[in-house]
Amino acid sequence: MFLLTVLIFVAMVGAATAVGMKLYIRPKEAMERVVGVVGPADVQGEHPSLAFHEIIKRLGNFVPQSPKDVTVMQRRLIRAGIRKEGALKALYGAKVATGLIFPILVLTLMTGVSTDSGNRIAVGLAAAAVGFFGPNEYVRRLAGRRQHQIARGLPNALDLLVVCVESGLGLDQAILQVSKELEHAHPEISEEFGFVNLELKAGKRRVEALRNLAERTGVDDLKKLVAVLIQADRFGTGVAQSLRAHADFMRVQARQVAEEKAAKLGVKLIFPIFFCILPSLFLVTVGPVAMKIVRELVPMMNNL
Repeated sequence: MFLLTVLIFVAMVGAATAVGMKLYIRPKEAMERVVGVVGPADVQGEHPSLAFHEIIKRLGNFVPQSPKDVTVMQRRLIRAGIRKEGALKALYGAKVATGLIFPILVLTLMTGVSTDSGNRIAVGLAAAAVGFFGPNEYVRRLAGRRQHQIARGLPNALDLLVVCVESGLGLDQAILQVSKELEHAHPEISEEFGFVNLELKAGKRRVEALRNLAERTGVDDLKKLVAVLIQADRFGTGVAQSLRAHADFMRVQARQVAEEKAAKLGVKLIFPIFFCILPSLFLVTVGPVAMKIVRELVPMMNNL
């Protein structure tokens, strides 16, 4: 029995090793890629995932696109951090694919359920609507999450901007330095400041680059910062002094928001206390007394 177990284990290890060598470890292809020889993967064609992406993009061409809707969705994709060239077509293709797949799956699951045809059609249409508009909601949530991350990293970025400007750097160099410093702590706002620096290097005016930053992110606090910087640049006031005043304002505003949330906490705790804590407390305090009454008082009343 022990020998049979050992043989089975050796066979399984050998099979797993052979599969791994075949699928994941390909030294010949690695050597050919290093020396520049075309491998069999290049001869056979592109990766299946790339082919799938191409199919999704082609499906997106069948969706009628109004200019207003395209502008809104393109802005939403940018705010979600998706800036690839075919992202909009991929989004529309995903809408078509999910709009077709969801009804098929739902109707397949309903094959064993006895319902009339009208209900099936209604459920199929609802599933198609969910599948078609689901990618829009997914992108909207991604954009909201990214905007929240940018708003969280903005106070640190503003403090670093103040330090850099007060140490003698210009605003452009300060933006570049903040982008480098916050690359790992707050990658979202670091990426946006990096785009501002690239636009400045491309020849755009500072005011235009800052306005593009506010429009690209859609964060209210960042729009206020951009307005302060534009006004300081237009009227010739000190950038360091303006940033310091705005940093103090944002700090006071953050404190007020925290105090507001703390004041609302008591009202929000009413429902958890009423539905979760009070029943258990009532059960612990009144439960033993009720059990004692049922065990002792009820038989005495029955005997009477």
